[in-house]
Amino acid sequence: MLSVETIFTNSKDHYNCDVLFELIANDIERQGYSIHLGVLPEDLTSSLFLHLLKMDADKFKNAGIGRSDDYIKNKFVRTDEICWIAGNSDAGKQWLKWITALQHYLNQRLFLGLFSFESHFSHYGCGDYYKRHYDAFRGEENRVLSVVAYLNSDWTADDGGELVIYKDDHDKEGVKVVPLMGTFVAFLSEEFPHEVLMANRDRYAVAGWFRINTSINNNIDPPR
Repeated sequence: MLSVETIFTNSKDHYNCDVLFELIANDIERQGYSIHLGVLPEDLTSSLFLHLLKMDADKFKNAGIGRSDDYIKNKFVRTDEICWIAGNSDAGKQWLKWITALQHYLNQRLFLGLFSFESHFSHYGCGDYYKRHYDAFRGEENRVLSVVAYLNSDWTADDGGELVIYKDDHDKEGVKVVPLMGTFVAFLSEEFPHEVLMANRDRYAVAGWFRINTSINNNIDPPR
């Protein structure tokens, strides 16, 4: 079972972003993943949460698997809904500004070459799940680093919906992450299979992925 050595359990604690970014970088360098409870800046968390409350339900679409021509919808694998973040809202701009600062820090600290970023709001209704999967296949470099920020208040053990990160394909236990408000998770996309257990109430998060630059002959990657 994976051990989580760097977890902050007091959601009222606040940290300078550079301190948090260094903790994330240290975790990724040491073990490939980072889990911190309640550390997302309070103003950013509130902005994202309030934006979600105001969003029309029809903004969310059934999620699928893959990209472009390989994109399919498979309810056996996942049943959640998503809404891509384009930076058109104040909350979206605030999120992208914060995540860009993290990107620059990790590139300077770990030389990851993170080039572009894509993210979406995710909604799991009662009974929704996402079965065990990888965010990227080894060697394809389509996604390098996955991140998740959770936006759920007063979450209890009975609410389910935990993220489970597994050490490898043989790991049967993994480590569970309760989707509490302000919790932030990052992990290497190719290294860790993971799943979202069935939620027993509405569950909201922002999920995103950093990619490296694999452009060829001036073709922008990812496609715009």
